[in-house]
Amino acid sequence: MAALVGPDPAFWAGRRVLLTGQTGFKGAWLWLWLKRLGAVPFGLGLPAETEPSLHELAGIGGDSASRIGDIRDPAAVAAAFAAAQPEVVLHLAAQALVRRSYAEPVATLATNVLGTVNVLEAARATSSVRAVVSVTTDKCYENREWVWPYRESDPLGGHDPYSASKACAEIVTAAWRRSFLAAAGVGVATARAGNVIGGGDWSADRLVPDCLAALGRSESVAIRNPAATRPWQHVLEPLSGYLLLAERLCRSDAPDVAGAWNFGPEIGDVQPVSVLADRLVELWGGSARWHLVEGAQPHEAGLLAVDASKARIGLGWRPRLGLDEALSWTVSWERGRREGRDPARLVLEQIAAYESLAGPRRTTTSAETEATT
Repeated sequence: MAALVGPDPAFWAGRRVLLTGQTGFKGAWLWLWLKRLGAVPFGLGLPAETEPSLHELAGIGGDSASRIGDIRDPAAVAAAFAAAQPEVVLHLAAQALVRRSYAEPVATLATNVLGTVNVLEAARATSSVRAVVSVTTDKCYENREWVWPYRESDPLGGHDPYSASKACAEIVTAAWRRSFLAAAGVGVATARAGNVIGGGDWSADRLVPDCLAALGRSESVAIRNPAATRPWQHVLEPLSGYLLLAERLCRSDAPDVAGAWNFGPEIGDVQPVSVLADRLVELWGGSARWHLVEGAQPHEAGLLAVDASKARIGLGWRPRLGLDEALSWTVSWERGRREGRDPARLVLEQIAAYESLAGPRRTTTSAETEATT
């Protein structure tokens, strides 16, 4: 599939979707996009951990379909599946912070590994399920600190508990696909995204939220690892990949889609932390600045990038926003919020702008429609 495509409203209209982690940053953006596409989302996630949180500011918390629950609790997961009767499962819920995983290794493994098992078991027991997209991370690879991007066929691993937990989640998902779900006609894939940025992220120990918080207080931004490179991308980039992946998994003529997929930026946007900080400071203006944090820090990967050629060729997906645009959109979103604009409206406006960059929406053919119903 050479042509560039975007999420198809004809596919998503009326489609029942279980989204885990809807209370988080990426989950809130995805919930609003699903609603815009006409889907019927049901959520399961822990209470939002940040104050403020996009989940609350965008009004998602007031939706009765957005349930509070813990994926470590099999009964809570089973109840969510029973209520949702989903055709598509988008599993985003996770303990997603490297530094927290050093402080809470057991909880990290319980959430990211056993929580994923609970989701897969519930999908296995729910006859309506047609597709599962389990989101892991670009950090699931055995990091060799080499300069070329990792491909889906490279070995899994993980120095820190977070990375190791996501590598385990990849193995668990593959095992459930091969042992149970493929035979039941359920398409299962994993999605490995780069470092996402965007408005509405207030998570601790993340570069862009920390930068924006400091800049908003007219303080110097504290930077831990200025030389570390990351595959930076706007949050809408991987989310579009998850949606396209789910669509393809539901098509009966696409059995080869099951498996692992990278979603990352163009290689020129794999940049050091110092470059990102410099550009954020420039965009913010005024007396904005950053400084290096002295002293030893917990181990984090130095060089990291993923090769998304498979998604470009197999799904028609590719990034639409360069790093400068992604940062500009992020700062614009935050400035709009500080000026009193509705956060949900800001998200939807950027989704609409992103959709327009992707070109004409693909229209589902009658044959495809029959294959997915």
